[in-house]
Amino acid sequence: MPTLSFKRITSAWIITILVLFVLAISFGITMRFNQGRDIDISPVTFYSLMTVHGLTMIGIWAVAGMAAVNYLLARYVKVSTSLNVFAFVLTVVGVVILWVVGFIGKFHAGWTFLYPLPFRVAWEEWATLWFLIGLTVLGVGWLVWSVGMIMQILKKYTLGQSFAWQHFTKKHDVAVETPPFILITMVSIIGILISLITAVILLVLFYAEYFSNGTFTNDPLLMKNLTYFFGHTIANEALYLGLATLYELLPEVSGRPKFKTTWYVAVGWNCTMVFVLTAFFHHLYMDFVQPYGFQLVGQFASYFASIPSAAVTIVSVIVLIYGNKIKWSLTNILFFLGLVGWIIGGVGALIDATISNNIILHNTLWVPAHFHTYNVMGNVLFSLAFFVWAANQFAGTDSKNISKAQLVKLSILVIGGFGFVLMFYIAGAYSVPRRYALYPEEFTSAAILASAGAWFALAYLIAILLLLGNIVSKCLKVFSSSQPSPLSH
Repeated sequence: MPTLSFKRITSAWIITILVLFVLAISFGITMRFNQGRDIDISPVTFYSLMTVHGLTMIGIWAVAGMAAVNYLLARYVKVSTSLNVFAFVLTVVGVVILWVVGFIGKFHAGWTFLYPLPFRVAWEEWATLWFLIGLTVLGVGWLVWSVGMIMQILKKYTLGQSFAWQHFTKKHDVAVETPPFILITMVSIIGILISLITAVILLVLFYAEYFSNGTFTNDPLLMKNLTYFFGHTIANEALYLGLATLYELLPEVSGRPKFKTTWYVAVGWNCTMVFVLTAFFHHLYMDFVQPYGFQLVGQFASYFASIPSAAVTIVSVIVLIYGNKIKWSLTNILFFLGLVGWIIGGVGALIDATISNNIILHNTLWVPAHFHTYNVMGNVLFSLAFFVWAANQFAGTDSKNISKAQLVKLSILVIGGFGFVLMFYIAGAYSVPRRYALYPEEFTSAAILASAGAWFALAYLIAILLLLGNIVSKCLKVFSSSQPSPLSH
């Protein structure tokens, strides 16, 4: 059972993530209203918002997944509270630095900070260095945390057992059974670790050029490859951490037996681990100097990275639900809706990752359409499901059947969320470009779709605020009680 201190740091993660999420949503809504010409902000303000919004969203939902699996790991292995606190402190410090850089230093190179943009100073001169420092602080915190979690798993399971290699055959009498949660967590954390090591290399190259006084310059294509390997991989692995919590908690809150690791679950997730590391090449199709073989790897890996994990997860959930009497609560409905959002966003991603389609859709609003879908309506809902479940644990309350009030909140969430991303999809299908503060007049429907998307996002924000109040109030109870009432699992 998790200690009181471990519950408190997990509560701190949940509250901090939700507060940052609300603020980051507000930045996104502001940008869409500006694109819809409902308000008027300067281009510098727009791109500063875009930079802070993107960095915050990617960061908080990566650590949301890590905090969730770290808490659930306590069911299987000994976990470290001090390591958790270390990561939390560095995350807060890193976010503060990046927000100061964005809003005071006016740094606006975008969350991808593609080279050489950070060196084309169009902001306060100190902002570039502090931007790199902020990323370094975050990277150190998450890198140490990732290594710590891997080491904690390997103290109980061998390397092969942590990846469920003993389950590759159809035999059922394996000496050590690897829970799906451990398998998916290990696959995801390894991917995050590799992406963070890549980020370290990227930052070292940035620092080298920054302090070289013009005597050293980086190769732009190398820097772009490193940037997208890091960004694409950590965003996808964060989503898989959400799936790890689904595998662990969905059967439990639904009153069904726990998932088992079968040969196809083991094979599917091991394949995902390999292919997700090379799928990022689909971001570089337009870089024609890139070796042609890499572009083909990007297309095939994009399919192979998603299909095994998606197929295995969908089959597992269908088997869990179909023909069985399920106790539906807010937690498992959020998990189910998140699965739907992930699938829709994944299909949108695969359409874009197909080379013949990417020629048309590249750098249009189809791109934010698919990644907002599997984040806003996928990964976020997986994490919210964990937050609701954890808040009930902290408060000593049971997860009851869904109430009418909760159904209303979920309805607003679904309408707002899917309406928001639908405006992106429609605009992308009509080749409306991304990253424009104001759209050219030739795109006659772009402003209307942006404004409609902002209103849908506002409805989504309202639903999040309605859910947030209950979650935060329950999480705060672990700070006021010496010993919260435990719930039996």
